[in-house]
Amino acid sequence: MNDPLPLSPLFTPTAQRPLLGMAVLVVEDSRFASDALRMMCVRSGARIRRADSLAAAHRHLKTYMPSVVIVDLGLPDGSGTELIEELAQATPRVEVLLATSGDDFSEEAAMAAGADGFIAKPLTGLAQFQSEILSRLPKDRQPKGPRRLPEDVMEADPVALRDDLLHASDTLSTHPGDAHVVDYVAQFLSSIAHSARDDALLGAVKTVSAAQHSGAELAKDVSRLNDLLKHRLEETAVI
Repeated sequence: MNDPLPLSPLFTPTAQRPLLGMAVLVVEDSRFASDALRMMCVRSGARIRRADSLAAAHRHLKTYMPSVVIVDLGLPDGSGTELIEELAQATPRVEVLLATSGDDFSEEAAMAAGADGFIAKPLTGLAQFQSEILSRLPKDRQPKGPRRLPEDVMEADPVALRDDLLHASDTLSTHPGDAHVVDYVAQFLSSIAHSARDDALLGAVKTVSAAQHSGAELAKDVSRLNDLLKHRLEETAVI
């Protein structure tokens, strides 16, 4: 991992743009969740790069070292805790290492792996996003003087939501009986359902997860989930 780039005086953080001059790597496979984080970074003055898998994150980290890394715990090629543990032990270490998930029970695993903090999905408030990062920075990297907390709430792109739903539906249709795939899609959709505040989708995902963990027959529950996904896609077809 390369050394972080030095900050230019032209990129000194301000009260309005407290993350100015910082680079944020978001390791997140959901376009819907990534879009909200992208808008928060832009509003805060930070540069953002996105990796949608552990492999993509490692490619990014071979090239540059970001100031902040935000890692989703459910990724297509493994658990985000693997990357968190690796980054927590690396030298030099990123300044802020955060985990995020729609599953509140993941917080303990993330902190045990070495994360500095945990962000529960959905995260839409700009003030909370900035505070999660600023509160963990050294004093000399924080904006000077009083700062008015922004009240903005980020609304992610509905096209990104549709792309995520299509990805989940295609993956389930292609590998309907693969337990590993079903587990990944359930984690993926759980985060999306939380972010989109879709209670029906969240309920269908929980039913599939419960059946899988109990060893029950999955076919019917997976089929119902896929039918719901197709219905959601039909509802958003006009976008």
